[in-house]
Formats: sequence, structure tokens, C-alpha cells
Amino acid sequence: MIDLKNKTAVITGAGSGFGLELARLCAAEGMNLVLVDVQADALARAADELAAAKPMAQRVDVSSAAEMETLAAAVQARYGAPHLVFNNAGVAFGGLIWEARPSDWDWVMGVNLMGVVHGVRLFTPMMLAAAKADPAYQGHIVNTASMAGMLDAPNFGVYNVSKHAVVSLSETLHHDLGLVTDQVHASVLCPYFVPTGIADSHRNRAPQDLARPTASQRIAHAMSSKAVTSGKLTAADIAALVLDAVRAQRFWIFSHPQALAGVKQRADEVLAGQNPGDPFGDHPEIGAQLRAALRSGA
Repeated sequence: MIDLKNKTAVITGAGSGFGLELARLCAAEGMNLVLVDVQADALARAADELAAAKPMAQRVDVSSAAEMETLAAAVQARYGAPHLVFNNAGVAFGGLIWEARPSDWDWVMGVNLMGVVHGVRLFTPMMLAAAKADPAYQGHIVNTASMAGMLDAPNFGVYNVSKHAVVSLSETLHHDLGLVTDQVHASVLCPYFVPTGIADSHRNRAPQDLARPTASQRIAHAMSSKAVTSGKLTAADIAALVLDAVRAQRFWIFSHPQALAGVKQRADEVLAGQNPGDPFGDHPEIGAQLRAALRSGA
């Protein structure tokens, strides 16, 4: 898929971060834009900025099957099958895994996993139908996971679970598509620490779900905020990597390939039947600080 002009891109989480940068790149390519976000003001700002592209902007809670079905029907009616689908919307949540409430699990899994599930189940059939009708049609689905889908950082269990599920879903989608078509492809994006607004994604939770955080949850939020804001690569850098991967039909998209050393260590431990090693082996001072803070109840 080299020429993107006049093709259609659906982007969830389009109001900020990776989603907004992808929208900017797709607009520059002359694509039809479908901008999706749960935060109405951020969505409106993105639509205003990209007004020259005449985007379709729709406020959607991606965790809602009904709202995603309405979105898919609207896209089909206006543009037909999309060519690019970026299931990108995501939220962050940390803390000791047993301290997460059912509502925390519902929120994180609803957005991070079910948002991707709904995007896949609704847009893939449309894309496959377009491919069957037109031998020249090419489609690509990109699901945003995280390096947390490849590794398991302590004190971020709920988030880790959601992102591991997205990696599994995406890899299975890649294999399943290969059974039925050569015209529709899939990728999974696994970014590491990049400056986006994800550390403050609780801003979009309902007030009744914002309980007083536990000590471990406060520590996790502080750690993730610091790590995210200190990232050297920008959201725009990652968006460019994503479009390059789409053009190359490359499945794995890693923003920080050096982090794969941890993935190899984990795989070696699994193959050797070893217990999981120290996740802070390269940065023992961070592990020491975290243990001290958690054991003191700070």
C-alpha cells in the first residue's frame, strides 16, 4: 500500500498522542480521515486542526459494542470499507495487582482490549468484502499494544494483562487473515516510553469510578508519568514508524528495539524452566526504590 491518497483511515484515540500524530500524517497523504475519541474537546480540536481534510469526527467509547457498531455503520455509509484501521485508543493503570477493583479491571480491559476487539470484529469483515470485490484493494489493521505486552513490569499488572492480550489478538489476527486473503494485513505497535497523555488517562473516567488511590497506585502513576515524559522519541516519531511498517507489511513495530533484550531474557527463562528473573536487573536502583516505597507504605 504505497499510495494512500483518497484512501480511508479510521483512527481511535485520535484526539492526542499517537492517534493525533497518525491523523496528521494520514492527512498529509491525502487520506479520508475518521477521527474517533472519547474526549469530546480533544476530538474537536483535532477536527479543527485537520479541517482541510474534511474529517469525519465521532465521539465514541471504544469499550462500548453499540457505539462501535454505530461508528462502523457510519464509516461504511460515508466511505465504504476503510483501508487503514488504527485501533489505538488506550488507558494506563498501575498498582499492586490485588488492589485493583472490578471497576478498574472493567475500565482498562474495556478500552485497551475490547476496544481493539470491536475494531477487529467490525472492520475486518468490511475490509475482506472490499478485497473480494476488488483485486486491487489493500487493507491494513494496526493494533496499539505496548512493550507491556511483551514484558511484565511489576506494579502494573492490570495494564500488562490488557496489553499481552492485544499482542495475542494481533498475532492471531495476522495468522487468521493469512488463511483467507493476501490483501488485508495486520501489525501490532509495541511502544516503550514516549511522551503522550496516557499517564493521565484517568481524566476520562466517570467521577464515581475515581476512588482514592492506594499507595502502590500513587507510586505507579508517579513512575509512569516520569518515564513517559522523559522519553526521547516523540509521538510523531512513532507515527512515522507505523506508516513505514504499513507500507512494508511488517507485523512487529517496536519503538525501542533495545528493549527486546528483556524479551529475549524472558524467553530464555521460559525455555530453561527458570523462575522469572529480576525485572530491574539493568537498573537495580529503581527496583530498590520501588521496594522501599511499597514496604514503607509511602
